[in-house]
Amino acid sequence: MRICAHVTYSRVVAALPDIPTFRRLFTAQVVSLLGTGLMTVALGLLAFDLAGRDAGTVLGSALAVKMIAYVVMAPVMRAVCARLPARTVMVGADAVRVLMAAALPWVGEVWQIYLLVFALQSASATFTPTFQSVIATVVPDRDDYTRAVSASRIAYDLESVASPMIAAVLLGMMGYSCLFVGTAVGFTASAVLVVTSGLPTVRRAADVGSATVRGFWGRATVGLQIMWSRTALRGLLCANVAAAATTAVVVVGSVVYIRSTLRFGDSMLAVALAVFGAGSVAAALASPRLLRTVTAGRIVVGGSMVCASGLTGLAIMLAFGPELVALLALWLVLGAGTSLITTASMRLLRDHTDDRDRDAVFTAQFSASHAAFLVTYPVAGWGPGVVGPSVTPLLLAAFAAVAGLAALRIWRRVEPSGHDRAARSPTMAGEALTG
Repeated sequence: MRICAHVTYSRVVAALPDIPTFRRLFTAQVVSLLGTGLMTVALGLLAFDLAGRDAGTVLGSALAVKMIAYVVMAPVMRAVCARLPARTVMVGADAVRVLMAAALPWVGEVWQIYLLVFALQSASATFTPTFQSVIATVVPDRDDYTRAVSASRIAYDLESVASPMIAAVLLGMMGYSCLFVGTAVGFTASAVLVVTSGLPTVRRAADVGSATVRGFWGRATVGLQIMWSRTALRGLLCANVAAAATTAVVVVGSVVYIRSTLRFGDSMLAVALAVFGAGSVAAALASPRLLRTVTAGRIVVGGSMVCASGLTGLAIMLAFGPELVALLALWLVLGAGTSLITTASMRLLRDHTDDRDRDAVFTAQFSASHAAFLVTYPVAGWGPGVVGPSVTPLLLAAFAAVAGLAALRIWRRVEPSGHDRAARSPTMAGEALTG
């Protein structure tokens, strides 16, 4: 698995757009992700030390705190930092994450975990959408941008493999407090790479489009208002539900299906999650070529249908007798479906924004996509006890299918000539959606 991850990463690096600023920012993202991965492992161990058998409840609550921070704080921090240069915003977010990671070894109460997680994830909710909007600006060519987004997606997937391995090596030599040091080092390296990336320090305008955005609430919600006003982006708000439904089943259900239903050990759980990541990586690698021949809107809808089909297959398998091979095959399919939605979504965002509103829209998409998890996580977690283990994935499959069809219906309102009145790039509207 380690060799496969190394080969895949080498292939990704070789295919990166030859833009020095982007390459440094991509490296900053990679080391930041590794730091986050080490922090995740360390938090689990810290929660067990503080809560013992209730560690699962603590981690579940921490996950809820994380989602709330993503949904609420992303637009709030965007409004606070609207006039600051993107480089300053990202470096400031990294500095906050360094301080919070450095404080974690001294945590002695469960409530302190929640407080620090909220601060950490608020900083991440500031860094990530700013990073995404900057990439859309520094990589102007559409094909290069697709390769950049695919590489970013693969970095997320490979982090889930690399971070546990690095954590295992460090834990074999010293206590888990060292993982917090590794987290701080990762965020520090990220900040240094952003500073030396060559990004300009020009202040961003507070206005979006031709209208002046008034008041704090206006600045916080302007991105969502823009997404709702543009046909292409309004469909994307629906499609977010499909990716959230699938991810919730995998994140919440994997341990139950592997440990309880199939009665395998932790190593097989790692294999199942790796297979899901492999499907995601495969789809991300194929996306640049796919987007040359298929429109982004069709890929998003297709990915939603793939997710719905995979979840339906899971429901059938659970009803008629679970099998490991079938589960792994479904996880591969679900990984590919979510990756198709994510990669094509970034292309749609890039095509229907410009430098004046891109940061606001990317922040709104970040917040809205995570808001969907506030619905799908509880359904995936509580559904088996309420409606049954086989009905729950079928219910989430319906979520994914309805989300994809709703997006398709919205996008079909764009005239064949591509004239979407609200779109920032009218000549691309039809091309970027359903062809």
